[in-house]
Parts: sequence; C-alpha cells; structure tokens
Amino acid sequence: MEKTVTASRLRENIYSILDEVLETGTPVEIVRNGRILRIVPDQNNPPSKLDNLKKRDVIIGDPEELVHMDWSAEWSQDGIGTRPKVAAKATKTMAAGGGK
Repeated sequence: MEKTVTASRLRENIYSILDEVLETGTPVEIVRNGRILRIVPDQNNPPSKLDNLKKRDVIIGDPEELVHMDWSAEWSQDGIGTRPKVAAKATKTMAAGGGK
C-alpha cells in the first residue's frame, strides 16, 4: 500500500520519509500541483537478508571486561591445555617417548 504525502509534508520530513521507503520498501507518492511523483527503492539493489535479522544483545555486561578476563584455562601457548585430561595424557605419552 502506497503512502501519499504533499510536497510541503515531504519538505518537512524528507529524511524520515526516505528512511521509511528504504526500510519498508513501500513507495511514497508526492502530490505537487495536481501531479504525482513517486519515490521508490532501487529494485536492482535489494536490501540484504541479513538486514532483516532481529538485533540481539549477545554480550551481557561490559565488553571491555572480556579483554581483561583470565583465559589461561581455555588456552595455553604450546597448544595443549584446552582439555586438562587430554593435556595430561599427552604430556605422559611424550615423556614416555611415544609422542614421535
């Protein structure tokens, strides 16, 4: 369903009307001196499907705190340590000479 506005209303709210056309894809008709003009979104450049995804907050708290967290239990420099039991077993195997 197209929306119709006068040229005066368009002048007052040009940016909000343009944003509405871009967000909804619904054309807007402007009546000026008895003639009709139409603002329509470019069909050759449709909005991304990702733009339709619901915005979600995934970080609860201050994101800066992630930088200062102790990640040592999750990662170690030698690559062993993400799984304590596996790391212990691998260390024993290497010490016994079986890790070649």
